Amino acid sequence: MKLSLLACLVLLSISSISCNANYQTNNLIKKLIKSRKSAGNPKSWDGLYSPVYVGSQEGSMEADKIEALPGQPAGEVNFNQYAGYVTVDPTAGRALFYYFVEANNSSSNPLVLSLHGGPGGCSAFGYGALQELGPFRVGNDNKTLIPNDYAWNNAANVLFLETPLGTGFSYSNTSSDYDNVGDEITAQDSYAFLVNWLERFPQYKDSDFFITGESDAGHYAPELAYTILSNNNITNQTKINLKGVAIGNPFIDLDTALLALYDNLWTHALNSDETNAGIHKYCNVTDLGGKQSNVCGEYVQQAIEEVDDFDPCSEIYVESYLNLPEVQAALHVKPTKWSACSGDADGFLSVTSSRYALHILNLPIKTPWRSWYSNKEEVGGYVVGYEGLTFATVRGAGIMVPSNQPQRALTLISSFLEGKLPPSPY
Repeated sequence: MKLSLLACLVLLSISSISCNANYQTNNLIKKLIKSRKSAGNPKSWDGLYSPVYVGSQEGSMEADKIEALPGQPAGEVNFNQYAGYVTVDPTAGRALFYYFVEANNSSSNPLVLSLHGGPGGCSAFGYGALQELGPFRVGNDNKTLIPNDYAWNNAANVLFLETPLGTGFSYSNTSSDYDNVGDEITAQDSYAFLVNWLERFPQYKDSDFFITGESDAGHYAPELAYTILSNNNITNQTKINLKGVAIGNPFIDLDTALLALYDNLWTHALNSDETNAGIHKYCNVTDLGGKQSNVCGEYVQQAIEEVDDFDPCSEIYVESYLNLPEVQAALHVKPTKWSACSGDADGFLSVTSSRYALHILNLPIKTPWRSWYSNKEEVGGYVVGYEGLTFATVRGAGIMVPSNQPQRALTLISSFLEGKLPPSPY
């Protein structure tokens, strides 16, 4: 499924981090990371730090400024935009692409990093910015940009990062780098990017910093957060003022995600009773990512085939737009063929998956389950507050929450940035 109509809700975590809470927060993030690692392949995150490359950024901010994107509405843009590459490994020729859009009150608003990942939507710019939470959407003529009234730069300065390596416009001149991409390298590259980017944009060094993401950001975001907090304690390089992490429909653990997929397909009437019963009878549901019987495999294949494929037109508009030579020139990127990343498993990143993974953490509840509102008349979703973590749902949304429910997504992220639970009408 290229567009998940099943992942109707969103996980928002981790709540505000104060400067004196780093030890507790480190442990919570480490617990989240460990909760989704295979028991047969443990990893240690101790001693992770090694000094990163920091290059000269003189003049780079000015060179990266976008005067106007092709198709941008004339006279309606009152914020600055920047785009370009940041080198994270000069020896390998490895560089990550970013797109940065400032808020109207850039000096007083926080800095938000937006991460995206497959399956289904890899590019932070092509998906995150142009289909979800950026200031523009691509029109159906593939050339015109339409203002997004619920863009997140209404509440923050938003930095879209194309990571891991090979995503979107990010690249390496060393072919073996593409074979070695993994969670740990991705965290190190993203950290190196941030240290260098903050040298390029030094006015944001003291800003409150938040990491947000969806899908595979269930891996990238907490691992990057842990890398930042660990390195802040020992580095003499730039310290990043991390305040919180928000993850939407995250991929955290394969077994819970797969179990949630099949349960979610059945409870949404997209699978037959017979198919669901067969999966629970013939599959080892405690190890769905492991070796299964042939009969189990037949029922799993049947479960997927019973669901239609969804392919929204917005992907076509964005792909056509990003392959225009004038657009690539405005973004300061190497001329390349840009293509969308599409997978067939987005449906398993549902609220059910998030709740299964969350239960593993066994956190104490601080604020009981309640509804929250994006306006005074309509329920936006539901929320429960744990110690150090908030879990919130967004009603009527797919995996790309800001695309499906932009007003509710903006309400949710604005509350999170202010260190509050989303609003109640009472």
